[in-house]
Amino acid sequence: MIDAIARRYASALADIAFARNDAATAKADLGRFIDALRSSPELRNFLESPAVGRDLKQKVMEVVGERMDLDPAVQNFMCLIVDHRRTDALRDIQQAFEDELNARLGIARAEVTSARVLSALEKGQLTAALERRIGKKIEARFEEDDSLVGGAIVRVGSTVFDGSVREQLTRLREQLEAG
Repeated sequence: MIDAIARRYASALADIAFARNDAATAKADLGRFIDALRSSPELRNFLESPAVGRDLKQKVMEVVGERMDLDPAVQNFMCLIVDHRRTDALRDIQQAFEDELNARLGIARAEVTSARVLSALEKGQLTAALERRIGKKIEARFEEDDSLVGGAIVRVGSTVFDGSVREQLTRLREQLEAG
């Protein structure tokens, strides 16, 4: 569960990204910085250390931002996060930011679990069908689960569309038992 603080930071970054008409760059740069921070324990320890002064952290953030060619808004945002000692909440902030962008752009996330790997054509057809059904652009993530036997299960928000063979067999069994 993403907390209110992460949502506030995410909303502020989304406001800036939309005002600059550059949400895609902000999303990509935020992700790149978080990945760099996760892959460098030295950088993370340095930025999170209360023994390191604010000015030195800001200088290091400037150098890191330049080397990574970060968008200035994202770089300033990350300086704010470091200054307020919120680096531990970065994953939640990133998730909240992506949720905020999707909400503002009318995009819904779908998690599709299928019994086998779907072809690009099948993925496209399924995504198009979901967009017609939901009435929003769909950003789908696909996974495989061989325990499904066949079919797929799709989750969009709190709505689940279960088209798995297992679910179809369960419904058939219930109909036979009731009849």
